[in-house]
Amino acid sequence: MTIIKNIGKIGALVCGLFLTQSCVNDLDRQPFIEVTSATVYRDPASYKQVLAKLYAGLSLSGQQGPDGLPDITGINEGFSTYLRQYWQAQELPTDEAVIGWNDGSLRDFHDMDWTSNNEFLTAMYNRIYYQVTICNEFIRETTDAKLAQRGITLTEIPAYRAEARFLRALSYYHALDMFGNVPFVTENDAVGAALPPQISRADLFAYIESELKAIEADLVAPKQNEYGRADKAAAWTLLTKLYLNAETYIGQPRYTEAIENAKKVIDTGYKLDPTYAHLFMADNHTSSEIIFPIVFDGNRSKSWGGMTFLVHAPVGGSMNPADFGINGGWGGLRTTKNLVQKFPDVTGQADQRAMFYTQGQNLEINDLFNFNDGYAITKYKNVTSGGQKGSDIEGNFPDTDFPMLRLADVYLMYAEAVLRGGSGGDRATAIGYINQLRQRASAATVSDINLDFILDERARELYWEGHRRTDLIRFGRFVSGTYLWPWKGNVKEGQAVADYLRLYPIPASDIVANPNLKQNPGY
Repeated sequence: MTIIKNIGKIGALVCGLFLTQSCVNDLDRQPFIEVTSATVYRDPASYKQVLAKLYAGLSLSGQQGPDGLPDITGINEGFSTYLRQYWQAQELPTDEAVIGWNDGSLRDFHDMDWTSNNEFLTAMYNRIYYQVTICNEFIRETTDAKLAQRGITLTEIPAYRAEARFLRALSYYHALDMFGNVPFVTENDAVGAALPPQISRADLFAYIESELKAIEADLVAPKQNEYGRADKAAAWTLLTKLYLNAETYIGQPRYTEAIENAKKVIDTGYKLDPTYAHLFMADNHTSSEIIFPIVFDGNRSKSWGGMTFLVHAPVGGSMNPADFGINGGWGGLRTTKNLVQKFPDVTGQADQRAMFYTQGQNLEINDLFNFNDGYAITKYKNVTSGGQKGSDIEGNFPDTDFPMLRLADVYLMYAEAVLRGGSGGDRATAIGYINQLRQRASAATVSDINLDFILDERARELYWEGHRRTDLIRFGRFVSGTYLWPWKGNVKEGQAVADYLRLYPIPASDIVANPNLKQNPGY
C-alpha cells in the first residue's frame, strides 16, 4: 500500500483548511470551521492520514479529484498542481520541451519574457508555500509536548515528523532554486501573527542543509519505508543536489560534500532498473531505482495535472493514444532538435533512451502551436511493462509515478562533482557509473568524460524529468548566447536573453501584500 492511498477523509479535509487560497496575505492560515487541529490530532489514526495529505500536496490539486475543491485559487485547477507547474517551469524554458498551447501567459516560458504577473509562476510559488504551510502545521502539532498532552504514544511519530520536514525542505529547495530570496516561515512562527520576513538565498541554503542533516536520524533506513515515502536516501539525494548547485546558490563550491552524499546513496542498495523504459510506465512502483517518487493512482489520485498531463499532453498528430493506455491525446508537448541531435539516431537502436515519435512530425519548429512541428516524446505511458493498461478503465488518469529522485541522477551528480574538483571520488569510478547508464541503454561506452559530455548525458538520461533549467543554469548555458535552441528568447533560431532570467520573479501579488519582500533584480 502506498502513502497516497492513506489520505482518508480527515487528512484530506483538515490539511486543506490551512491554506485554501493563494499565500499572498500570509503563509499560515488558521482553520476556521468546526473541524480543527484540536479535534483531529486527538485521534491516533489521523496522524498518518494527515501525513498522506502532505505527500498528496505534490500530486493532487485539491480536496476532491480531479476538480471542485482546489487547494489554491487564481488559476484553473487542472493547471494548479505542484508537479505540473514545477515541470513546466523547469522544462518549457529549455531545449527539451515546447508546448502547443496559448493559454494565458504560458508561451512566456518559451519566449523567456515572463513577468511578475505570470499566472503560472504565481501558481508554482503559491503551491510551494501551500506545501510549506501544511508541513509547518503538522510539525507544529506533533511536538513531544503536544503529543504528551494528548496521550499519544505512537512510536512512528518521530519518523512522520522527519518526513514532513523533508517535504518542507524539498519545497524550500524549489523556492531557493527558482525564486532565490523568498518569504520564510517555520513551525515556530505564530499562525497569522505577522507577515513573513524575506530570507536571503544563502541563509535559506544553510537552513535546508541543516534540516536535511537534522532529520537523518529519524528517517527510516534506505529502502525500508512504505513506497512513496521519504527515507534517509531521499534526504542524502536532495543534499547532493543542493551541494552540486551551491556555486549557483551561494557562490561557493561544495562539490566534496556532493560526492560524500552521493556515495551514501549509491551504497544503500538502490539499483539501476534493468530496463530504462520501465522507469516511466504504469508499474514503475516496482522499480529498484526510484528513490523518491510522486505517487499517482488512476482510481485514487485523479487530477488533470501531474502525470495525467505528462501522459496525455505529449500525444497528438498520428500517434495512437491506446499505445499509451489513455483515451485520447491532448496534442501539446514536443521537443526541439537540440535534444534529438544529442542521440546517435532517433530510432532507439543505438541508444534506447531515444524515445521519439517522428511519423508526420517535423524536426524543425516553424510554428510553436502546431503539434506536428517538433518530434513527439513517447517516454511516459499508462501501460505496464507487461503491456497492461492502467487501473482507470476510462483511460483518463494514469497509475504512472513521477521519478523525482532516482539513482541514475545520483551517478551523474557524482561524476560531475568529481570533474568539478570535489574530493573523495575519482574519475575512473565516475566513468564506470556513466557506462552503467549507457550499457543499460545499449549505447556505446566511453573511455573518458568532460563537463560538456556530462551536460549532454544528463539530457539523454534525464530529459523531461524536471532537471533541465537547473542544469543549464549551473553550466552557464541558460541565458547566454553560447548555447541556443529553437525559440529561445522568442526567436526561431534562438538568442541570448537577459542574465536576470536565471531567477523567476516573486509574484507581484505577494510583493504588494507583504512589504517585507523585495523583488528579484530585473523585474
